[in-house]
Amino acid sequence: MRIIIERSQPPARRRWPVYAATTAAVTASAVIGGWPVDPDSAWYRSLAKPAWQPPSWAFGAVWTPLYASIAWAGARALLAAQPRDRRALATSLGVNLSLNTAWNWVFFHYRSPTAALAGTALLDISNADLIRRTTTIDPVAGAALTPYAAWCAFATALNADIARHNRR
Repeated sequence: MRIIIERSQPPARRRWPVYAATTAAVTASAVIGGWPVDPDSAWYRSLAKPAWQPPSWAFGAVWTPLYASIAWAGARALLAAQPRDRRALATSLGVNLSLNTAWNWVFFHYRSPTAALAGTALLDISNADLIRRTTTIDPVAGAALTPYAAWCAFATALNADIARHNRR
């Protein structure tokens, strides 16, 4: 006879700090990453951009729910993770958020679409790692991260087109 033991979620009083921590980390990433973004700057307006680029307002409309899903999925997976996997997952999430934040600084503050392309490629690799780790622990949380990875892949293609048309 085989006994199946299900992992139970900790009580609510122990879950909310994890959700609060991932929400704070994601919010910090969004705020710090948002500082250099200025789609109305003369530099950005001067760039040749593809016709398929979404309007500026679409980025905020897309990123808001994506950031919420990252915070939710991260907390859900961290709570479900075995202690031996929790640190690696938290590190993967932290690296991912750092790369996410850094892209805006490289592209907008340092005005380097080419260097930003390297950064977004690293972010795509980080997304794959984060989804792999998360899905292993909690498939629902991993699935919640796929729109984020898809949007970042789209951003990589957009960044590549901008870099290609604006080599100086």
